[in-house]
Amino acid sequence: MMPMPADAVPNVRPRLNPLFLLHWEPGEQVYVLLYPQGTVKLNPSAGEILSRCDGTRELDEIIDELEALFNASGLAPDVYQFIDHARQRGWVD
Repeated sequence: MMPMPADAVPNVRPRLNPLFLLHWEPGEQVYVLLYPQGTVKLNPSAGEILSRCDGTRELDEIIDELEALFNASGLAPDVYQFIDHARQRGWVD
């Protein structure tokens, strides 16, 4: 799956689907998605992205926050690809 180019992604405000609950597991130091059929254990990057998908931030704002958090640049293609993946799985609206 190819990441979306930056100019092809609308200024959307991704929001976690209400059927899912993002939960921090302090003992394991990991985010998990809880839903009626089970649990999805997330890698650290996925957890950080989804923790910001609350419908109040535009995707570009989320990317800016992540680049500051990780002291990195050029994360947009990876974040776009993950958001597309999360939408396909119904995790975000």
